[in-house]
Amino acid sequence: MRGRIKRKQALQTGAFPRQLANGHTLCVLCERPVPSSQVDAHHLVPKSKGGTETVIMHRMCHRQVHALLTETELERHYCTVEQLRAHEALARFVQWVKDKPDDFMERTRKSRRLRPGR
Repeated sequence: MRGRIKRKQALQTGAFPRQLANGHTLCVLCERPVPSSQVDAHHLVPKSKGGTETVIMHRMCHRQVHALLTETELERHYCTVEQLRAHEALARFVQWVKDKPDDFMERTRKSRRLRPGR
């Protein structure tokens, strides 16, 4: 997110990332501090579906979202942070990752349901 106009819009919509004193932001999914090496911007509605609003997530949290959900599902059913948190598999992931170190990174596997050849 660059520029003062986008920052102003983000502040008005509440989409501006929460800043901590050390300069890190909080991941909107797991609510842990995101180190600068792990910052990923997630389009709530996929860019390919016309989305423009982004939120900050850990790289691993972002990969997990896309490993579990298709772009069509994200557009139709999971276009807010609250809806993402309510997804059963993502809620289990958040419970698992919330006590890990902020810079923790593990391999993400695509859901069997989304793997090619099924």
